[in-house]
Amino acid sequence: MRKTSAFLSVLLAAMMLTACGSDASSSETSKQSNETSSAAEVKEKASVKNDDGSMYADLSEGMPEFFEASDGWTNGSMFNVFWHKENVTFNDGKMQLTIDNEKVPQQGIPYSGGEFRSKDFYGYGRYEVNMKAIKNDGVVSSFFTYTGPSDSNPWDEIDVEILGKDTTKVQFNYFTDGTGNHEFMYDLGFDASEDFHTYAFEWHKDKIVWYVDDVEAHSVTENIPVTDSKIMMNAWCGTGVDGWLNAFNDENLPVCAEYQWVKFTPFDE
Repeated sequence: MRKTSAFLSVLLAAMMLTACGSDASSSETSKQSNETSSAAEVKEKASVKNDDGSMYADLSEGMPEFFEASDGWTNGSMFNVFWHKENVTFNDGKMQLTIDNEKVPQQGIPYSGGEFRSKDFYGYGRYEVNMKAIKNDGVVSSFFTYTGPSDSNPWDEIDVEILGKDTTKVQFNYFTDGTGNHEFMYDLGFDASEDFHTYAFEWHKDKIVWYVDDVEAHSVTENIPVTDSKIMMNAWCGTGVDGWLNAFNDENLPVCAEYQWVKFTPFDE
């Protein structure tokens, strides 16, 4: 994995901000380039983790100390990106997860992506995020809990995924010890790429309930996950899954999903 100088990291982050839809003037963008920090460099300010296990991360203030950016690997399979910490940036009071071309393709992976994950594991409780998704064929903007063999655990997962091919819907899903196929598409009544909205799920021993802007959207009661998991967000483009995501359109790169805050409230179960 090559090392990037601090100057190049700042310059790259500033370029991502401009390309991902900033409406700042050229002089303002130049000023922001001096203030922009990558996930590896940003000063840790938003660090609110309470003794009762609850957590709130205000991403307007940068990288919380209890989160980290994935860096230097790929999930492979349907994921057609290499994760880089430079693809996780904090600008204009928000976090950006960016999909872009891979500068030096590795293992046949042509694109780069951003992934943001908690360092700790969380169990039953309410999980919430405020985010704006990417509108672009072939991409996913996500919020989810996950653990698996890399953590020496069963594969348990609870998903909120917005598919860039149709950002008027959100897909809910979950896996218990590797068993999934619980996808449910929910009509939002708005375009998730146009503004920030709050997506949440409550994970109980006997059910999972998903919410959009505090309105119940879907629930399940069978084969519920049991393993404490990490809180994760990522933006990625797929390969070999055109029937699900549509073929990836790379003409608009870079593209960014944006996040304002994430929150966890534990349940006593």
